[in-house]
Amino acid sequence: MYGAILGDMIGAPYEFDRGDKTKDFPLFIRGSQFTDDSVMSIAVAEALLDTMGQTDDEVKAALVQSMQTWGRKYPHAGYGGRFRGWLSEKHPEPYGSYGNGSAMRVSSAGWLYPTLDETRYAARLTAEVTHNHPEGIKGAEATASAIFLARTGKSKDEIQDYIVSEFGYDLSRTCDEIRPTYHHVESCQKTVPEAITAFLEGTDFEDVIRTAVSLGGDCDTLTCIAGSIAEAFYGIPEEMMEECRKRLPNEMLGVLNRFEQAVHSFLDPFLEGNV
Repeated sequence: MYGAILGDMIGAPYEFDRGDKTKDFPLFIRGSQFTDDSVMSIAVAEALLDTMGQTDDEVKAALVQSMQTWGRKYPHAGYGGRFRGWLSEKHPEPYGSYGNGSAMRVSSAGWLYPTLDETRYAARLTAEVTHNHPEGIKGAEATASAIFLARTGKSKDEIQDYIVSEFGYDLSRTCDEIRPTYHHVESCQKTVPEAITAFLEGTDFEDVIRTAVSLGGDCDTLTCIAGSIAEAFYGIPEEMMEECRKRLPNEMLGVLNRFEQAVHSFLDPFLEGNV
């Protein structure tokens, strides 16, 4: 989950095409702070940790409660209008969104389950409480699937083939082809493929982050998604993880530490993944 949060933090100052669409930029500046992407990633992780082995209804209820609780703690994190309203509702219902919020908050689902089918199912649940449009669900499932495949040792070619065959995303364009006309857009269908492409082109964790930011647009969310996959494939340099921790409040660090402990407690020690 560090990868998602770092992607959010590093991409945030350059959102809305405020960068120069270049990979040559300082990774951490004054504005490198968490936004709604990180808040909701923490909320989803907490809910999934609290409900392992429980029913779908219990998982969804916990997701709603956790997302509303964390969202109200950090009301100025940059939520979209519809979601901001959802956070304040007494009896919130899904609202048919295909926004990229379902994909940016799903990273924990890519780590917490032993099979790809279970991973996809959990990702679907995390999306359906708000983003129950087919594209919103697809974005969450595709992101979590890529994380699962990366952490279980699949090659980039295998990951790409699976995402294309299962979800139909166009991953044939290069980042150089995407970059010139890419602009701020908040749909899954115009964010998730670009984020996966940035991951596929990157040569290590930092290069994935830089590549994603260089595309511009909604690059805190795009880089959050790309970073979540890159962490599973490459791991993260300790100095970048320390920069992340310095920028998070203690209550978020508590959930992040709990998540890391849970993941390490059940990962197969003989399965090294790509790290």
